Amino acid sequence: EFRQMLDEGWRYWRDFFYVPNLHGNDYVATKARYLPFVEHVRHRADFTYLLDMLGAEVAVGHSYVSGGDLPQIPQVRTGLLGADYAIENGRYRIAKIYSGESWNPQLAGPLAGPGINVAVGDYILAINGAELAGSDNIHRRLEGTAGVQTVLTVNSRPVMEGARQVTVVPTASEQGLRQIDWVEGNRRKVDQLSGGKLAYVYVPNTGQPGYTFFNRYYFAQQDRPGVIIDERFNGGGSAADYMIEVMRRELYGYFNNAVGSRTPFTTPGAGIWGPKIMIINEMAGSGGDLLPYMFRAAKLGPLVGKRTWGGLVGTWDTPPLLDGGRMVAPRGGFFDVDGKWAVENQGVAPDIDVEMTPREVIAGGDPQLERAVAEGLRLLKEHPVVLKQEPPPPVKARRPN
Repeated sequence: EFRQMLDEGWRYWRDFFYVPNLHGNDYVATKARYLPFVEHVRHRADFTYLLDMLGAEVAVGHSYVSGGDLPQIPQVRTGLLGADYAIENGRYRIAKIYSGESWNPQLAGPLAGPGINVAVGDYILAINGAELAGSDNIHRRLEGTAGVQTVLTVNSRPVMEGARQVTVVPTASEQGLRQIDWVEGNRRKVDQLSGGKLAYVYVPNTGQPGYTFFNRYYFAQQDRPGVIIDERFNGGGSAADYMIEVMRRELYGYFNNAVGSRTPFTTPGAGIWGPKIMIINEMAGSGGDLLPYMFRAAKLGPLVGKRTWGGLVGTWDTPPLLDGGRMVAPRGGFFDVDGKWAVENQGVAPDIDVEMTPREVIAGGDPQLERAVAEGLRLLKEHPVVLKQEPPPPVKARRPN
């Protein structure tokens, strides 16, 4: 079975790869080198590693191997409370609560729900009746609680006297809670540093979540003259062209508004008309490469940060292997308008290179974000955005004398 799947995976690369020369690799000879290893494979995980190395010989991104007939290991999901802790007075004390978004069931913080009334500074003294000391592993006590009602004993003091019990539902992952906290922290920081002049829009990927993030944050801040687009850690997708089309909108005119302060409506009706800066890093790839590439090609503004990952080929999938596993041979490669291969294994370099040094990050700084704000303010000073006010009413009615 392993021999058949190696042959099949090899054929995927031979038949589906985006260029017939396989980047100059003699794939017949490569297969001959790998075949002797098959007879020594004793586990699907070992075979996955062998397939991965076979694909790696071609030197290309999006060379994925996954799945297959692996043992089904029962999982005991550990619950998480969406909080940071400090050990004080021999107890776990809540140092920060990640509230998430109370209206969003996928991002609701376990400790932030209505009626729970747990605050930063409170001590968690017991979980489901088992006392919790500072020397205990809190995650061990939370094993099996993900998605399950769990009783916490809490108090504003590190003692049981006067403690109260609250029922919460721990989450299986805090990733979304911590991400939205980071995003909102960045938005507030940009607002503070720019004096309200710059919007902040985070794009986690160029797929459905990124499309949602972009629309939600971009249009909600169109009262700002400039914007910072943060695409660090962009996981890829195919919505880059939509985002670029929105950002490159030009202002063509206005419709007056006879209500309130008579602030005119712009045409197009939604947009940010001033400077745009994009933050990039080495963890943004695929669609995270294409977005800054198009941003630069459209001359929307400077790129700040570090060179992107450099993985701009398309997978478009391949058939499953015999045991249901997957081996991907990229089926499309990107080349530019001059007819030259671009971005793959190169990435997109920034206009302003900014390193995230450990010292600055540990101290709570974000050098890339701060540099982007400084650049945005500089561009706003050089190219201020002045929206026109409603002109005097026209006089058009005429009667003959």
